[in-house]
Amino acid sequence: MLTWAIIFLLIAVVAGVFGFGGIAGTAAGIAKILFIIFVILFVISLVVGRRRTI
Repeated sequence: MLTWAIIFLLIAVVAGVFGFGGIAGTAAGIAKILFIIFVILFVISLVVGRRRTI
């Protein structure tokens, strides 16, 4: 999922450089959402993994 966030971030940067504001904003929004989901899933996996070893 982090890979998808990075891909959409790169799309946003490239679109922003070429002046496609709408596409850049949309891609940046998708990248932010995917990154937040990735961080939440990462924290959940850390908590669950730590709980099993105890």
